[in-house]
Amino acid sequence: MEKNFNTHLGKKLRMRRLSLGLTQTKVANAINVTFQQIQKYEKGTNGVSSSRLMQLASFLKVPVNYFYEDYPENKSGEPIPQDETQDLNYSFLVKIFTKLSQTQKAKVVQILRNTSDLKETG
Repeated sequence: MEKNFNTHLGKKLRMRRLSLGLTQTKVANAINVTFQQIQKYEKGTNGVSSSRLMQLASFLKVPVNYFYEDYPENKSGEPIPQDETQDLNYSFLVKIFTKLSQTQKAKVVQILRNTSDLKETG
C-alpha cells in the first residue's frame, strides 16, 4: 500500500505543480530540498513526511487533503478500480481554458453541449 500511495501523492504533486506553471526547482527551493528530491516525490520513489506535506500544501495553495483525494483504497488495502475520467487534471484544463480567446471558449462550450446530447451505445 505504501508504494501505491507514494505514487498517488507524487502524481497529485506533479499535476498541481504543472497546473501552476512551476518548475521542480521552484518547488524545491520553496521547501528547502533539492529538485532531485521533488523528482523522487513525484515518481513515488520517496515518501513525503507530514511536515514536508504541509509545506508543499502551503506553497502549492491546496489543503493537505488534496493529496489524499481520489486515493483508491478500500478497507482491505486493495486498490479499487477507477473510472478513467478520475485521472483528468481539471485544474490544468481550467488553466488552459482561461487562456483561450472568447471565440475559442464559445467553440469549446458548443462542442461540449453537442456531445452531451450524444447517447452511449453498447
